[in-house]
Amino acid sequence: MAGNTAFVTGANTFQIEMLKKHTDEEFDELCFEFGLELDEITSEKEIISREQGDTKASGASDVILYKIDVPANRYDLLCLEGLVRGLQVFKNKLEVPRYKRVSPLSGEPQKLIITKETEAVRPHAVAAVLRNITFTQERYDSFIELQEKLHQNICRKRSLVAIGTHDLDTISGPFTYTAKRPGDISFKPLNQTKEYTATQLMSLYKTDSHLRHYLHIIEDKPLYPVIYDSNGVVLSMPPIINGDHSKISLKTKNVFIECTATDQTKAKTVLDMMVTMFSEYCAQPFTVEEAEVVYPDGKTCIYPELAYRKEKLSGKFINQKVGINESTEKIAHLLTRMCLLSQATGAGDEIEVEIPPTRSDIIHACDIMEDAAIAYGFNNITRTTPRTYTVANQFPLNKLTELLRQDLAAAGFTEALNFALCSQEDIAEKLGKKISEMRAVHISNPKTAEFQVARTTLLPGLLKTIAANRKMPLPLKLFEISDVVLKDETKDVGARNSRRFCAVYYNKSPGFEVIHGLLDRTMQLLEVKPARGEGYHIQTADDSTFFPGRCADIFVRGKNVGRLGVLHPDVINRFELTMPCSALEMDIEPFL
Repeated sequence: MAGNTAFVTGANTFQIEMLKKHTDEEFDELCFEFGLELDEITSEKEIISREQGDTKASGASDVILYKIDVPANRYDLLCLEGLVRGLQVFKNKLEVPRYKRVSPLSGEPQKLIITKETEAVRPHAVAAVLRNITFTQERYDSFIELQEKLHQNICRKRSLVAIGTHDLDTISGPFTYTAKRPGDISFKPLNQTKEYTATQLMSLYKTDSHLRHYLHIIEDKPLYPVIYDSNGVVLSMPPIINGDHSKISLKTKNVFIECTATDQTKAKTVLDMMVTMFSEYCAQPFTVEEAEVVYPDGKTCIYPELAYRKEKLSGKFINQKVGINESTEKIAHLLTRMCLLSQATGAGDEIEVEIPPTRSDIIHACDIMEDAAIAYGFNNITRTTPRTYTVANQFPLNKLTELLRQDLAAAGFTEALNFALCSQEDIAEKLGKKISEMRAVHISNPKTAEFQVARTTLLPGLLKTIAANRKMPLPLKLFEISDVVLKDETKDVGARNSRRFCAVYYNKSPGFEVIHGLLDRTMQLLEVKPARGEGYHIQTADDSTFFPGRCADIFVRGKNVGRLGVLHPDVINRFELTMPCSALEMDIEPFL
């Protein structure tokens, strides 16, 4: 799984008493014990100097940066607050925090009303309030940085979720999340001096190095999402930009957080992550004020969910999987160190594990087992000899493929390796067939016309290779042994791979005898004799890809395994070739 890089500044890190006592080497070891990797200890000045030269780095900061590689599924470690909290719990310096959702001390909770117009663009939204929060410059920077890291990670560059944070004291609820035509939306965006319509903003940000990457998410939509307060003030136009009116600052005391999304589960996870990481700076630490979301059908939901759930598993399961032999009490303690509050239930070796809202990565019992292994220490697991000895062998189909490759090359043919994806035209129209008749697996959202379907035959790839090498001296003799993909309703994925062998001969004369001779040599290598019944033979066939009367099916032990012949002139022309060409293609799996 891909990772994320978290930069931890030296000033912030060493304000924590627990980390004050650690040298760089000890901190590196601590990260390793916690399942992380300290990539390097550097500074902004050093990074710029390395990438752009000393002259560019002259005014950069000398503050020490700890570059830590964080697993992509550990969203709770993407900011300094979550990282330090996790390390403190791991070192038994801090108890696992309990996150609570609370009602407002006075009045009704903030309300976010979703209209039906949003269904066509971003239908989901969640919200919450961080009440009486205290920001410092470091906390503020960390708050903004976490949003950006989540946007790049779980939010998939804002396509799934977009986070908006607002100074609640500058706006007035209830809030309305709706969608309007671009020309009907007008507001002053963040860090701008005048108002723009949404249409003008899309033009303005086309040259913005940061925001231009998100414009494609909504620019082709007839309606753009927008959030208003009760006075008509625009909070944000997700997923592009927030309004300048409600921007947060160091003086902000109450933060209204909204997340709009195309995936509700992801939105709830992102909201939980934002509020749990920074609720420790509220007047009541680790409490989050609830907000009410009203859906178009009138249904209401309270957010954030901050849902705790409990899982039960046996100590035997963890001991066996990790390769240790510890008591249930010791295992429960190990899991608690990983922020998974656990206890032995007393029913045999059963352990009850509480999954907090910060650990959305815990999906299965194996995830809990992995955390137990991390807490135990991979270096502390005793190295053991496997109870069962196994001897590996090459996969038979691959072994046969490798053996054939050697001898086909010795026969004077050059191997080609082509893409497994191709255009619909390559496997259908160019070969004189209809795409509806092909058992082709289609790509639902192809990025280019060249990669629309999975190939059902190797022939087009070899013909395109010849077309790209027409200047080479004749004859051109190519072969390929690779997989094709065919639809198959009997398979659980609806398709299967089939290993094929294909060869082509391109010269001033068709050279059918060369291809036929290659078939005979291949059968000799496969130890199949030329005879009907238990051997192989060829039989006249009709195929629009081949010249009439110059095509034959290949039968092995009574089963049709392939076809050979002289290609039809129309097929040759469609692949931009000018000389005759003979081809052979057959399935090699029946020979195993």
